[in-house]
Amino acid sequence: MPAVPSTTESSARVPAGSQTLARGLRALELICRSSDGLTIQEVAERLGVHRTVASRLLTTLMQFRLIARHGGRYRPGAGLAVLGATFDNNVRDLSLPVLRQLADATRATASLLVLEGDEQVAVAVIVPAGVAYHLSFQEGSRYPAGRGSAGYAMLAAGPPQEDEPEGVRHVREKGWVMTHGEVEPNAWGLAVPVRRRAGASPTAVNLVSHRRDVLEQGRDAVIAAGEELSRILS
Repeated sequence: MPAVPSTTESSARVPAGSQTLARGLRALELICRSSDGLTIQEVAERLGVHRTVASRLLTTLMQFRLIARHGGRYRPGAGLAVLGATFDNNVRDLSLPVLRQLADATRATASLLVLEGDEQVAVAVIVPAGVAYHLSFQEGSRYPAGRGSAGYAMLAAGPPQEDEPEGVRHVREKGWVMTHGEVEPNAWGLAVPVRRRAGASPTAVNLVSHRRDVLEQGRDAVIAAGEELSRILS
C-alpha cells in the first residue's frame, strides 16, 4: 500500500488559510487507518501540533459524528457511513455482492477501482473466504493510472492515444488484460472495464493473485463479473 504522506509534506502543499481544515481531515484519515483507534496525544504527535489543538480538531469531528470516543481512544464514527454511501451513487455497496462471489469462486482477491485524475483508486476490496494465503491491499489505496491491469482497463475507456501502453491496446482488442509485477512485485493482475453511464468515472473490476494459473482459470469469471457490474452500475 502506498505510504501516507507525512504531515510536513501535506502542510507544504496546503494554503495557510486552509491549514485547520487540512489538519482536521488528516486527523480523520489517521484515525480511520488505525486498527485500534488513537488517543489525543497520539493524534497530536502524528500531526505535529499541541495537544490542545488536537483536542479542538477531535471535538469538531465528534460533533459531526465522523469519529467517536471509546475508552479514551478515538475511532471512526457512524457519520462516515452516510458519507460513504453518497460516493459515486453508492458504487461500493452495489458492487460488493458481485465482488464477493468473484473472490470466492476464483480464490483470489477481487476489487473495484475508479479513475481519479492520473490515479486509480481502490473503492472496494474483497478477499476470498477460506483461503489461507492470498494477496490483499487496502481500500483507498492509490496507484498511477498508467500501470497495472486495472489502470489499463480504465484508460481503455477513453479515446485511443498514439503513445498509450500496450496493455491499453490489449483491452481494446480483447476486452481484458493481465499484467505481472507492475503494481506490486511478483503479483499478477487481471482486469476488465466496467461500462457505466456517460460522465461516470472510468471503472474496472480487478483480480489479483501471486499465481498466474489462478487468474488464467478465473478469466471467464472476471469477464462475467465485469458484465454484471456494467448492468448494475449503468
